[in-house]
Amino acid sequence: MTEPGIGRAPRRGRAIALASWFKSSAASRIAAIAIGAVFIAAAISKIADPPGFAHEIANYKLLPPAAVHAAALVMPWFEAFCGLALVFGPGRRTAGILVVALLVLFVAALGTNLARGRPVDCGCFSTAAEVRTPEQRLTAMRLAILRDIGFLVLAATAVRAGGKQRKSAIG
Repeated sequence: MTEPGIGRAPRRGRAIALASWFKSSAASRIAAIAIGAVFIAAAISKIADPPGFAHEIANYKLLPPAAVHAAALVMPWFEAFCGLALVFGPGRRTAGILVVALLVLFVAALGTNLARGRPVDCGCFSTAAEVRTPEQRLTAMRLAILRDIGFLVLAATAVRAGGKQRKSAIG
């Protein structure tokens, strides 16, 4: 019979090492580049098809109709610029904070429609209409929320570790 706790120390040590790595500047850079690439990729189809993206935004029924077209024109470029700043560095921390805010907004928009039982296409990476049942759309919305929460963790890693790096350079 083995003693309780034996064999747990190495796992705990790995968890501590992993947690400290997530706080490192290397993790911040990797997370920033990864989430930046995601936002650039997401912006491309929206920039290419503003009317299609406006339709996706309107389906959420969260904005007044007068604001839908403006949002469809501005949001993809905002996503692209944030993504570029995350990938290439200038304004990385600010872009990371803005991306965190966008992801919270995206999760709230999806969650609101999910709570209302309103199946909508995410419109995250494509503006092309997909033929799906309402149940399939609701399932896709749940998965998109989980995905966006993962992206939120990634973006927060970029911001948090990047902030510690900046503070140490100042003082």
